Amino acid sequence: MSGLILVVDDEPDVEELFRQQFRKDLRASRFVMEFAQSAHAALERVDSAESAELILILSDVNMPGMSGLDLLPKARRARPDVPVIMITAYGDQDTRRKAAEAGAAGLFTKPIDFPELRGEIGRVLDAAANAP
Repeated sequence: MSGLILVVDDEPDVEELFRQQFRKDLRASRFVMEFAQSAHAALERVDSAESAELILILSDVNMPGMSGLDLLPKARRARPDVPVIMITAYGDQDTRRKAAEAGAAGLFTKPIDFPELRGEIGRVLDAAANAP
């Protein structure tokens, strides 16, 4: 089974953008991407995912209701083995500090550097493949 990457963002066009940017990886079954448009929906998916399948969460910081920074510690408690990378339009020091303190594995600013993100996903895939 391919590893599952859960992308959390309230903007509907994010799914199309990620599917376009990672279409070769998705076609090659390098990994599977699922999308949640809220932190609550993401937590439901985290709870239902099999332990071996969920390998990475990519979450927007600013979302209505529960923010990505609120989601982060809840996702980490539910699945401490799964890295969470935050994505934000506001890469200020305060946001970076809060994300790091809450256990984020990284933070990308918008517009996303997709080659850099692809490299990070490659590192996560390698780590998942080598996990006991």
